[in-house]
Amino acid sequence: MDKNQTQHFSVVKDELDVHRILEHVYAALEEKGYNPVNQMVGYIMSGDPTYITSHKNARSIINKVERDEIIEALFVNYINTRLK
Repeated sequence: MDKNQTQHFSVVKDELDVHRILEHVYAALEEKGYNPVNQMVGYIMSGDPTYITSHKNARSIINKVERDEIIEALFVNYINTRLK
């Protein structure tokens, strides 16, 4: 592929699964008294699973999806709710 061509990136994953996982992890972080947004951003930026609590098995559940799948789901949601 030519370096000047745009690379296409595609993730095939059930978007609903990603949303359910994020809801579960958010709730678990909130129950433990963490700021869920800060913790999930830390996880997405670093890849360090210790940003996610093991409470309610949230750490292993979030590892069922790739970080790029989470980012894609967030962008799709943002675009569909804010830009359209």
